[in-house]
Amino acid sequence: MERRSFLRGAVVGTSAAAFGFTLWQGAASAAPAQPGPGPYGALGPADANGIQLPAGFTSRVVARSGQRVGSTSYTWHNAPDGGACYSDGTGWIYVSNSEINPSGGASAVRFSSTGAITGAYRILSNTRQNCAGGKTPWNTWLSCEEVSLGYVYETDPYGVKAAVRRDAMGRFKHEAAAADPVRRAVYLTEDESNGCLYRFVPTTWGDLSSGRLQVLVAGTATSGSFSWADVPDPDGSPTYTRSQVSGAKRFNGGEGCHYADDKVWFTTKGDNRLWQLNLLTNTYELAYDDSLVSGTAPLTGVDNVTGTASGDLFVAEDGGNMEICVITPDDVVAPFLRVGGQSSSEICGPAFSPDGSRLYFSSQRGTSGSSSGGITYEVTGPFRA
Repeated sequence: MERRSFLRGAVVGTSAAAFGFTLWQGAASAAPAQPGPGPYGALGPADANGIQLPAGFTSRVVARSGQRVGSTSYTWHNAPDGGACYSDGTGWIYVSNSEINPSGGASAVRFSSTGAITGAYRILSNTRQNCAGGKTPWNTWLSCEEVSLGYVYETDPYGVKAAVRRDAMGRFKHEAAAADPVRRAVYLTEDESNGCLYRFVPTTWGDLSSGRLQVLVAGTATSGSFSWADVPDPDGSPTYTRSQVSGAKRFNGGEGCHYADDKVWFTTKGDNRLWQLNLLTNTYELAYDDSLVSGTAPLTGVDNVTGTASGDLFVAEDGGNMEICVITPDDVVAPFLRVGGQSSSEICGPAFSPDGSRLYFSSQRGTSGSSSGGITYEVTGPFRA
């Protein structure tokens, strides 16, 4: 679905004038501000799990760190982070990373067609601080190490094949990955204050064992054209990958990354921004910047991002109001849910079940504020088709 820049659109409860003169070019033709609670309505009071949701939505706890998952014998990992869902016959699987160092890794929960938990198991072990990652079109999970000179591991959500380290995808402080089946590339964010945006172009699509690691090259402005340049030494030693190519564009703390409809959306936590790459025109622009919103911004602490078939983006907050916010194709930005009593945590791993009727996510440190207090949730309700 075609989407405009949200800098020219509407933020809930915010007038167009709030964005300022420089970035609000062409405001006369922009959509008017749309005050209100967003497409799902206002958040209701907190439910039994401490989650505020719009009318018609309910939540349940799927797993807690250090406790068995449902009636299985599997103990859920600490500090649950990035995640994704996969079809599994008539049911589905939710995969979740563990952002602890050492140990890290990732686990999976299997659901029946009715949403009952039927299994849980480990799919990656003995890695470091696995933060975010991404789903591939061939149904594997790319689990990324958020450490200096970290690796990407390709894992099997179904728990059959052993995980494989993908050295060719580069060694840096990895965050998220998003696969583009049209250009046959995987986009990669870097969680450094002077980090870069990369893409990996495999020699053979579907095989990540070899290929070219490239970095985005562009000017210092918040919009413009871009190109890609090969990183000479993806190993990142002795020179970090982000320092090898002259003109590589810097981003302040790369986080979530999502591909849809010839666009790449990614967040930067250091400046609370959402960026858009238009892969058809080879241009980039700011899609959301909380500093340009007068009063209280509806979205702060931007982190993981996912999307739906309707064109909505769901962006999780690391801090902020502990919300997942929705950004619509009509440029409305509004809270979809809010987790109360967990201000020392962060929201991670938003992902929809294959039929789009259930949203999974985690509070990394829960009410305790420690990695052993993580909670993974499911939200069910009338999501937009």
